[in-house]
Amino acid sequence: MVNIGSVQIGGSAPVMIQSMTNTKTSDAAATLKQIAHLQEAGCEAVRVAVPDPESAEALKFITKESPLPVIADVHFDVKLAHMAIERGAAKIRINPGNIGSPDTLIELAQKAKKYKIPIRIGVNAGSLERSLTKKYGGATPEALAESAFRYYELLEKTGYSETIVSLKASDVSTTISANRLFAEKCSAPLHLGITEAGTPDVGVIKSAIGIGTLLAEGIGDTIRVSLTASPIEEIKVARQILQALGIRVFGPELISCPTCGRCATDLVLLAEKVEVLLKNYTVPIRVAVMGCAVNGPGEAREADIGISAGKKKGILFRDGNVIRTVSQDKLLPALKEEIDAFVKGRDESGSFKEGNY
Repeated sequence: MVNIGSVQIGGSAPVMIQSMTNTKTSDAAATLKQIAHLQEAGCEAVRVAVPDPESAEALKFITKESPLPVIADVHFDVKLAHMAIERGAAKIRINPGNIGSPDTLIELAQKAKKYKIPIRIGVNAGSLERSLTKKYGGATPEALAESAFRYYELLEKTGYSETIVSLKASDVSTTISANRLFAEKCSAPLHLGITEAGTPDVGVIKSAIGIGTLLAEGIGDTIRVSLTASPIEEIKVARQILQALGIRVFGPELISCPTCGRCATDLVLLAEKVEVLLKNYTVPIRVAVMGCAVNGPGEAREADIGISAGKKKGILFRDGNVIRTVSQDKLLPALKEEIDAFVKGRDESGSFKEGNY
Protein backbone atom coordinates (compact mmCIF):
# COMPACT_ATOMS: atom_id res chain seq x y z
CA MET A 1 0.00 0.00 0.00
CA VAL A 2 1.20 3.48 -0.92
CA ASN A 3 0.07 6.84 0.46
CA ILE A 4 -0.59 9.87 -1.74
CA GLY A 5 -1.13 12.52 0.87
CA SER A 6 -4.08 11.28 2.91
CA VAL A 7 -5.22 8.84 0.20
CA GLN A 8 -4.15 5.20 0.16
CA ILE A 9 -3.54 3.15 -2.98
CA GLY A 10 -3.17 -0.60 -3.18
CA GLY A 11 -3.78 -3.37 -0.69
CA SER A 12 -7.33 -3.31 0.64
CA ALA A 13 -7.90 0.39 -0.19
CA PRO A 14 -10.79 1.21 -2.57
CA VAL A 15 -9.89 1.77 -6.22
CA MET A 16 -9.11 5.49 -6.29
CA ILE A 17 -10.29 7.95 -8.96
CA GLN A 18 -8.07 10.67 -10.30
CA SER A 19 -7.97 13.16 -13.15
CA MET A 20 -5.73 15.92 -14.47
CA THR A 21 -6.27 19.66 -14.69
CA ASN A 22 -6.14 21.34 -18.11
CA THR A 23 -5.34 24.82 -16.78
CA LYS A 24 -1.90 26.39 -16.90
CA THR A 25 -0.37 25.25 -13.62
CA SER A 26 1.51 28.54 -13.42
CA ASP A 27 -1.94 30.13 -13.00
CA ALA A 28 -2.45 28.91 -9.45
CA ALA A 29 -5.87 30.53 -9.00
CA ALA A 30 -7.36 28.93 -12.13
CA THR A 31 -5.82 25.57 -11.27
CA LEU A 32 -7.19 25.62 -7.73
CA LYS A 33 -10.64 26.58 -9.03
CA GLN A 34 -10.65 23.55 -11.32
CA ILE A 35 -9.36 21.29 -8.56
CA ALA A 36 -12.31 22.39 -6.41
CA HIS A 37 -14.73 21.48 -9.21
CA LEU A 38 -13.03 18.11 -9.62
CA GLN A 39 -13.37 17.39 -5.92
CA GLU A 40 -17.09 18.21 -6.10
CA ALA A 41 -17.43 15.74 -8.98
CA GLY A 42 -15.76 12.95 -6.98
CA CYS A 43 -12.08 13.19 -7.88
CA GLU A 44 -9.80 11.88 -5.10
CA ALA A 45 -6.35 12.95 -6.33
CA VAL A 46 -5.41 15.38 -9.07
CA ARG A 47 -2.48 15.57 -11.45
CA VAL A 48 -1.10 18.85 -12.77
CA ALA A 49 1.34 19.42 -15.61
CA VAL A 50 4.73 20.82 -14.64
CA PRO A 51 6.36 21.81 -17.94
CA ASP A 52 8.42 24.76 -16.71
CA PRO A 53 9.92 26.40 -13.59
CA GLU A 54 6.97 28.79 -13.30
CA SER A 55 4.59 25.85 -12.95
CA ALA A 56 6.85 24.15 -10.43
CA GLU A 57 7.04 27.35 -8.42
CA ALA A 58 3.22 27.67 -8.40
CA LEU A 59 3.00 24.27 -6.71
CA LYS A 60 4.10 25.84 -3.46
CA PHE A 61 0.76 27.68 -3.28
CA ILE A 62 -1.36 25.05 -5.04
CA THR A 63 -0.32 22.16 -2.79
CA LYS A 64 -0.96 24.26 0.30
CA GLU A 65 -4.49 25.27 -0.74
CA SER A 66 -5.66 22.21 -2.68
CA PRO A 67 -8.38 20.04 -1.07
CA LEU A 68 -6.96 17.05 -2.98
CA PRO A 69 -3.48 15.49 -3.05
CA VAL A 70 -1.57 17.07 -5.94
CA ILE A 71 0.49 14.93 -8.31
CA ALA A 72 3.20 16.62 -10.36
CA ASP A 73 3.44 15.39 -13.96
CA VAL A 74 6.99 15.88 -15.22
CA HIS A 75 8.59 15.06 -18.56
CA PHE A 76 12.10 15.61 -19.96
CA ASP A 77 13.52 17.85 -17.20
CA VAL A 78 14.13 15.99 -13.94
CA LYS A 79 15.04 19.27 -12.21
CA LEU A 80 11.34 20.16 -12.34
CA ALA A 81 10.53 16.95 -10.46
CA HIS A 82 12.97 17.91 -7.71
CA MET A 83 11.38 21.37 -7.53
CA ALA A 84 7.92 19.83 -7.33
CA ILE A 85 8.93 17.60 -4.43
CA GLU A 86 10.37 20.55 -2.54
CA ARG A 87 7.17 22.54 -3.10
CA GLY A 88 4.83 19.99 -1.62
CA ALA A 89 3.76 17.60 -4.40
CA ALA A 90 2.14 14.49 -2.90
CA LYS A 91 3.42 12.32 -5.73
CA ILE A 92 5.62 12.59 -8.82
CA ARG A 93 4.70 11.08 -12.17
CA ILE A 94 7.59 10.55 -14.58
CA ASN A 95 8.02 8.72 -17.86
CA PRO A 96 11.23 6.68 -17.86
CA GLY A 97 11.35 6.94 -21.64
CA ASN A 98 12.07 10.66 -21.54
CA ILE A 99 13.34 11.54 -18.08
CA GLY A 100 17.00 10.59 -18.50
CA SER A 101 19.44 7.89 -17.40
CA PRO A 102 18.84 5.28 -14.68
CA ASP A 103 21.10 7.31 -12.39
CA THR A 104 18.77 10.28 -12.85
CA LEU A 105 15.83 8.17 -11.70
CA ILE A 106 17.75 6.81 -8.72
CA GLU A 107 18.66 10.34 -7.61
CA LEU A 108 15.00 11.37 -7.88
CA ALA A 109 13.91 8.35 -5.84
CA GLN A 110 16.36 9.29 -3.10
CA LYS A 111 14.80 12.75 -2.97
CA ALA A 112 11.27 11.28 -2.94
CA LYS A 113 12.23 8.89 -0.15
CA LYS A 114 13.51 11.78 1.94
CA TYR A 115 10.18 13.60 1.53
CA LYS A 116 8.18 10.36 1.91
CA ILE A 117 6.25 10.62 -1.34
CA PRO A 118 5.63 8.04 -4.10
CA ILE A 119 6.75 8.06 -7.71
CA ARG A 120 4.63 6.75 -10.55
CA ILE A 121 6.62 5.14 -13.31
CA GLY A 122 4.37 5.89 -16.27
CA VAL A 123 5.29 3.75 -19.25
CA ASN A 124 3.57 4.89 -22.46
CA ALA A 125 3.60 3.12 -25.81
CA GLY A 126 4.32 6.39 -27.60
CA SER A 127 7.55 7.10 -25.74
CA LEU A 128 9.00 3.67 -25.12
CA GLU A 129 12.77 3.23 -25.08
CA ARG A 130 14.18 2.59 -28.56
CA SER A 131 16.10 -0.46 -27.38
CA LEU A 132 12.83 -2.16 -26.41
CA THR A 133 10.92 -1.22 -29.56
CA LYS A 134 13.83 -2.63 -31.54
CA LYS A 135 13.96 -5.80 -29.44
CA TYR A 136 10.22 -6.52 -29.72
CA GLY A 137 9.53 -4.96 -33.11
CA GLY A 138 7.38 -2.17 -31.73
CA ALA A 139 5.52 -1.01 -28.63
CA THR A 140 4.19 -4.47 -27.84
CA PRO A 141 2.70 -5.55 -24.49
CA GLU A 142 5.93 -7.41 -23.77
CA ALA A 143 7.98 -4.28 -24.41
CA LEU A 144 5.79 -2.17 -22.14
CA ALA A 145 5.89 -4.75 -19.36
CA GLU A 146 9.67 -5.12 -19.57
CA SER A 147 10.18 -1.36 -19.43
CA ALA A 148 7.94 -1.00 -16.39
CA PHE A 149 9.49 -3.91 -14.53
CA ARG A 150 13.02 -2.79 -15.37
CA TYR A 151 12.52 0.60 -13.72
CA TYR A 152 10.46 -0.77 -10.85
CA GLU A 153 13.23 -3.26 -10.05
CA LEU A 154 15.85 -0.52 -10.34
CA LEU A 155 14.15 1.51 -7.61
CA GLU A 156 13.51 -1.55 -5.44
CA LYS A 157 17.23 -2.35 -5.42
CA THR A 158 17.99 1.13 -4.10
CA GLY A 159 15.64 0.58 -1.15
CA TYR A 160 12.84 2.76 -2.51
CA SER A 161 9.47 1.02 -2.07
CA GLU A 162 6.89 3.74 -2.81
CA THR A 163 6.58 3.02 -6.52
CA ILE A 164 3.31 3.04 -8.46
CA VAL A 165 3.32 1.78 -12.04
CA SER A 166 1.23 2.45 -15.13
CA LEU A 167 1.40 0.81 -18.55
CA LYS A 168 -0.68 2.68 -21.13
CA ALA A 169 -1.33 2.67 -24.84
CA SER A 170 -4.08 4.16 -26.98
CA ASP A 171 -4.73 0.61 -28.16
CA VAL A 172 -7.05 -1.20 -25.73
CA SER A 173 -5.74 -4.74 -26.33
CA THR A 174 -2.12 -3.65 -25.90
CA THR A 175 -2.94 -1.93 -22.60
CA ILE A 176 -4.83 -4.93 -21.24
CA SER A 177 -2.12 -7.42 -22.20
CA ALA A 178 0.72 -5.24 -20.88
CA ASN A 179 -0.93 -4.82 -17.49
CA ARG A 180 -1.66 -8.54 -17.25
CA LEU A 181 1.97 -9.37 -17.96
CA PHE A 182 3.23 -6.91 -15.37
CA ALA A 183 0.73 -7.99 -12.72
CA GLU A 184 1.89 -11.59 -13.10
CA LYS A 185 5.42 -10.58 -12.11
CA CYS A 186 4.89 -7.75 -9.65
CA SER A 187 2.45 -6.69 -6.94
CA ALA A 188 3.19 -2.96 -7.15
CA PRO A 189 0.10 -0.71 -7.12
CA LEU A 190 -1.13 -0.18 -10.69
CA HIS A 191 -2.59 2.97 -12.18
CA LEU A 192 -4.95 2.08 -15.04
CA GLY A 193 -5.99 4.05 -18.09
CA ILE A 194 -6.17 4.11 -21.87
CA THR A 195 -3.97 6.99 -22.94
CA GLU A 196 -5.20 9.39 -25.61
CA ALA A 197 -8.52 7.53 -25.69
CA GLY A 198 -10.13 10.31 -27.74
CA THR A 199 -13.37 12.27 -27.57
CA PRO A 200 -16.17 11.02 -25.31
CA ASP A 201 -17.97 9.14 -28.11
CA VAL A 202 -15.01 6.80 -28.58
CA GLY A 203 -12.96 7.39 -25.45
CA VAL A 204 -15.70 6.31 -23.05
CA ILE A 205 -16.03 2.96 -24.83
CA LYS A 206 -12.28 2.35 -25.03
CA SER A 207 -11.80 3.29 -21.37
CA ALA A 208 -14.74 1.19 -20.15
CA ILE A 209 -13.46 -1.88 -22.01
CA GLY A 210 -9.79 -1.47 -21.14
CA ILE A 211 -10.08 -0.32 -17.54
CA GLY A 212 -13.15 -2.43 -16.87
CA THR A 213 -11.59 -5.66 -18.14
CA LEU A 214 -8.55 -5.29 -15.90
CA LEU A 215 -10.56 -4.28 -12.83
CA ALA A 216 -12.87 -7.27 -13.37
CA GLU A 217 -9.78 -9.47 -13.21
CA GLY A 218 -8.66 -7.89 -9.95
CA ILE A 219 -5.92 -5.80 -11.57
CA GLY A 220 -5.63 -2.09 -10.79
CA ASP A 221 -5.62 0.21 -7.77
CA THR A 222 -6.32 3.66 -9.19
CA ILE A 223 -7.81 4.85 -12.49
CA ARG A 224 -7.84 7.87 -14.75
CA VAL A 225 -10.20 8.03 -17.73
CA SER A 226 -8.39 10.11 -20.37
CA LEU A 227 -10.83 12.02 -22.58
CA THR A 228 -10.55 14.94 -24.97
CA ALA A 229 -13.14 16.74 -22.87
CA SER A 230 -13.58 18.49 -19.55
CA PRO A 231 -11.82 16.59 -16.74
CA ILE A 232 -15.18 16.60 -14.93
CA GLU A 233 -16.44 14.18 -17.60
CA GLU A 234 -13.52 11.87 -16.80
CA ILE A 235 -14.67 11.61 -13.19
CA LYS A 236 -18.24 10.82 -14.20
CA VAL A 237 -17.13 7.98 -16.46
CA ALA A 238 -14.66 6.61 -13.90
CA ARG A 239 -17.39 6.43 -11.28
CA GLN A 240 -19.73 4.73 -13.73
CA ILE A 241 -17.12 2.10 -14.56
CA LEU A 242 -16.53 1.30 -10.89
CA GLN A 243 -20.25 1.19 -10.10
CA ALA A 244 -21.08 -0.98 -13.12
CA LEU A 245 -18.58 -3.53 -11.85
CA GLY A 246 -19.88 -3.32 -8.29
CA ILE A 247 -16.44 -2.27 -7.06
CA ARG A 248 -17.70 0.99 -5.59
CA VAL A 249 -21.15 2.52 -5.34
CA PHE A 250 -21.69 6.26 -5.57
CA GLY A 251 -25.44 6.69 -5.98
CA PRO A 252 -28.55 5.48 -7.80
CA GLU A 253 -28.39 3.08 -10.72
CA LEU A 254 -30.95 3.37 -13.50
CA ILE A 255 -32.10 0.19 -15.22
CA SER A 256 -34.19 0.72 -18.35
CA CYS A 257 -35.28 -1.56 -21.17
CA PRO A 258 -34.68 -0.85 -24.87
CA THR A 259 -37.55 0.52 -26.88
CA CYS A 260 -39.58 -1.76 -29.14
CA GLY A 261 -42.96 -1.97 -30.86
CA ARG A 262 -44.66 -3.04 -27.62
CA CYS A 263 -44.01 0.33 -25.93
CA ALA A 264 -47.24 2.20 -25.31
CA THR A 265 -45.53 5.36 -24.09
CA ASP A 266 -42.52 7.53 -24.90
CA LEU A 267 -40.08 5.39 -22.94
CA VAL A 268 -37.03 7.44 -23.90
CA LEU A 269 -38.56 10.60 -22.48
CA LEU A 270 -39.73 8.79 -19.35
CA ALA A 271 -36.30 7.28 -18.72
CA GLU A 272 -34.66 10.68 -19.20
CA LYS A 273 -37.03 12.23 -16.65
CA VAL A 274 -36.24 9.49 -14.13
CA GLU A 275 -32.52 9.99 -14.78
CA VAL A 276 -32.90 13.68 -13.91
CA LEU A 277 -34.91 12.78 -10.81
CA LEU A 278 -32.22 10.40 -9.58
CA LYS A 279 -29.58 13.14 -9.69
CA ASN A 280 -31.18 14.50 -6.52
CA TYR A 281 -30.17 11.35 -4.60
CA THR A 282 -26.77 10.13 -3.48
CA VAL A 283 -27.88 6.84 -1.93
CA PRO A 284 -27.27 3.50 -3.66
CA ILE A 285 -30.63 2.41 -5.04
CA ARG A 286 -31.51 0.53 -8.23
CA VAL A 287 -34.46 2.04 -10.08
CA ALA A 288 -36.00 0.40 -13.14
CA VAL A 289 -37.98 2.00 -15.96
CA MET A 290 -39.81 -0.50 -18.17
CA GLY A 291 -41.92 0.10 -21.24
CA CYS A 292 -44.51 -2.67 -21.14
CA ALA A 293 -45.87 -5.63 -19.19
CA VAL A 294 -43.38 -8.04 -20.80
CA ASN A 295 -40.40 -6.14 -19.41
CA GLY A 296 -42.14 -5.37 -16.14
CA PRO A 297 -41.39 -6.53 -12.60
CA GLY A 298 -40.06 -9.89 -13.70
CA GLU A 299 -37.36 -8.55 -15.98
CA ALA A 300 -36.40 -5.89 -13.41
CA ARG A 301 -36.53 -8.09 -10.33
CA GLU A 302 -33.04 -6.98 -9.26
CA ALA A 303 -34.22 -3.36 -8.98
CA ASP A 304 -35.20 -1.99 -5.60
CA ILE A 305 -38.02 0.08 -7.10
CA GLY A 306 -39.37 0.37 -10.62
CA ILE A 307 -42.14 1.49 -12.91
CA SER A 308 -43.67 -0.14 -15.94
CA ALA A 309 -45.55 2.26 -18.23
CA GLY A 310 -48.69 1.34 -20.14
CA LYS A 311 -50.84 3.35 -22.55
CA LYS A 312 -52.92 5.10 -19.89
CA LYS A 313 -51.72 3.55 -16.66
CA GLY A 314 -48.52 2.35 -15.14
CA ILE A 315 -47.51 0.09 -12.29
CA LEU A 316 -45.01 0.58 -9.49
CA PHE A 317 -43.13 -2.39 -8.16
CA ARG A 318 -40.70 -3.03 -5.36
CA ASP A 319 -38.35 -6.02 -5.17
CA GLY A 320 -40.22 -7.49 -8.13
CA ASN A 321 -43.67 -7.20 -6.57
CA VAL A 322 -46.39 -4.86 -7.82
CA ILE A 323 -47.38 -2.40 -5.11
CA ARG A 324 -49.81 -0.11 -6.92
CA THR A 325 -51.26 1.10 -10.21
CA VAL A 326 -51.48 4.79 -11.09
CA SER A 327 -52.48 6.91 -14.06
CA GLN A 328 -49.77 7.81 -16.56
CA ASP A 329 -49.58 11.45 -15.45
CA LYS A 330 -49.00 10.43 -11.82
CA LEU A 331 -46.37 7.78 -12.52
CA LEU A 332 -43.31 9.99 -11.99
CA PRO A 333 -44.57 11.65 -8.76
CA ALA A 334 -45.56 8.23 -7.43
CA LEU A 335 -42.08 6.90 -8.20
CA LYS A 336 -40.53 9.79 -6.28
CA GLU A 337 -42.76 9.02 -3.29
CA GLU A 338 -41.66 5.40 -3.28
CA ILE A 339 -37.99 6.33 -3.60
CA ASP A 340 -38.26 8.79 -0.72
CA ALA A 341 -39.96 6.16 1.45
CA PHE A 342 -37.32 3.60 0.51
CA VAL A 343 -34.49 6.03 1.29
CA LYS A 344 -36.04 6.97 4.64
CA GLY A 345 -36.40 3.32 5.62
CA ARG A 346 -32.84 2.47 4.71
CA ASP A 347 -31.56 5.66 6.33
CA GLU A 348 -33.22 4.80 9.62
CA SER A 349 -31.76 1.31 9.58
CA GLY A 350 -28.28 2.73 8.92
CA SER A 351 -27.68 0.39 5.99
CA PHE A 352 -26.61 3.01 3.45
CA LYS A 353 -22.90 2.53 3.04
CA GLU A 354 -20.79 2.71 -0.09
CA GLY A 355 -20.71 -0.69 -1.68
CA ASN A 356 -23.87 -2.01 -0.02
CA TYR A 357 -27.41 -2.06 -1.33
